[in-house]
Amino acid sequence: MSTAPTLDLATDEVVEKKVTGGRLRTWWRLPAALTALGLLALTVFGLLARSGQQTGYRIVQEGGWDLGVLPASISLPARATAIVLSLLALAIAAAVWALQARRGTPPRRLRAALVVVFGVLWVLAFLTWAVAGAALDLASLLQVTMILAVPLAFGALSGVLSERAGVVNIAIEGQLLFGAFGAALIGSLTHSVWLGLLAAPLMALIMGALLALFAIGHQVQQIIVGVVLNVLAVGLTSFFFGTVMKQNPQLFNTPMRLPVIRIPGLADLPLIGRVLFEQNILVYLMWIIVAVLTVALFRTRWGLRVRAVGEHPRAADTMGIAVNRTRWKNVLLGAAVAGLGGAILTLGTGVAFADNMSAGKGYIALAAMILGRYHPVGALAAALTFAFADALQLRLGTLPQGTIGGAIPSEFLLMIPYVVTLFAVAGVVGRVRVPAADGIPYTTQ
Repeated sequence: MSTAPTLDLATDEVVEKKVTGGRLRTWWRLPAALTALGLLALTVFGLLARSGQQTGYRIVQEGGWDLGVLPASISLPARATAIVLSLLALAIAAAVWALQARRGTPPRRLRAALVVVFGVLWVLAFLTWAVAGAALDLASLLQVTMILAVPLAFGALSGVLSERAGVVNIAIEGQLLFGAFGAALIGSLTHSVWLGLLAAPLMALIMGALLALFAIGHQVQQIIVGVVLNVLAVGLTSFFFGTVMKQNPQLFNTPMRLPVIRIPGLADLPLIGRVLFEQNILVYLMWIIVAVLTVALFRTRWGLRVRAVGEHPRAADTMGIAVNRTRWKNVLLGAAVAGLGGAILTLGTGVAFADNMSAGKGYIALAAMILGRYHPVGALAAALTFAFADALQLRLGTLPQGTIGGAIPSEFLLMIPYVVTLFAVAGVVGRVRVPAADGIPYTTQ
């Protein structure tokens, strides 16, 4: 057995991997898991499914542009389609077996691409089985996914900013809640949706400042501080909601909605047009912030300093970098980003503020950050995955009783996003290396 240090170019981290006989000791786990899932899909979704049923998929929404070659909807034999999709998924699992069994470390990007393709095939097999006898609007499902992903993505990006600098940010839940509260309150008082949007990150800065004050300034245990701040945010917003907003909603809690910005031409593309190019400004900001933050963290001097503070604060201090000042700035910047995620809960959906309306999204965002390996692009991908699970349970809950999806108890449907989160994080968290100084207070000597 030998230990081969490798450099993770995506996260610039050195990872020690135990290799036996020229390959990793745990090489078989991923392909075995994919094979088990593929066999499950083939058996349950295909071979044991009822025959004679059709599954409909609507591809082009009403008024959309079909390019002259795409049908507005398609109808497929449910059982046969699920079998074909399951067999293709098993073929991908076989490819992963061959890739993992090779000597040396398999290419990460190729392996990740194969896993993504497997996941798409498996989900399509499940949908074909669950929606048999009805029709599913794929464009609407993806639109709901995008809206649900925004608070998770902003929350995960907030965590990336804080934890790359060495501060554990459990307070994402409170920052989302304060952002939603500030957006609704200020927007209602000023009758301006834009001032409400501006108020969201400013309100979330209160949570960020408290986190930085206790975690960095007073060096209190950071996980405890984050949990306490979440409880504080729930308590304060519940108090003001019950005593102020609820008493006079016309003045303090008027439903407002950000206008939809439509990009002509692109918004008419089938399936993805309205998902990507007919959204409010927060969705576009999400894509911009992910791109800017990725470049800033890994291609600029600022990013190098932030990562140095999160990995080796003593060495960074020796080089003249103000460690605690850098951490303060990143925590505050992360809180402001999370506040934008809170704004989508009110201004992005056109609903009034409600008691504890973040509903655990901050904790799921924290899981998305970990699953995304503390990388902005990975965090966004994880947020989209969790949001798709949430959108799927909402759509399955509206299916008619004659379908399999419609027969699933609502209690089990509500569990889907959290079960997906649990299994996703449990499957990779043991292989994720956190920044070396994450959660460790620093005292200048």
